[in-house]
Amino acid sequence: MSQNQPNNPLHGVTLEKIVTELVEHYGWGELGIYVRIKCFNTNPSVKSSLTFLRKNEWARTKVENLYLDMLHEKARDKSSPWPGRR
Repeated sequence: MSQNQPNNPLHGVTLEKIVTELVEHYGWGELGIYVRIKCFNTNPSVKSSLTFLRKNEWARTKVENLYLDMLHEKARDKSSPWPGRR
């Protein structure tokens, strides 16, 4: 049974999309600083990251929270009269 979750920004977003967008935004190096897990710092790949994150809820939660922070940052930058400035 599918539940409608209009207020959940992660609803309908796959873990693969989250990891891919974080890598595009931060790069592996910076992502590995924000979330200190081996799969982001040693031979990083989306596939190895997904495997690890699916098995470790604590790490997935950190990645999801970073993704939400990134979305808020992007929204703030869009609404700023001086894009790219904080």
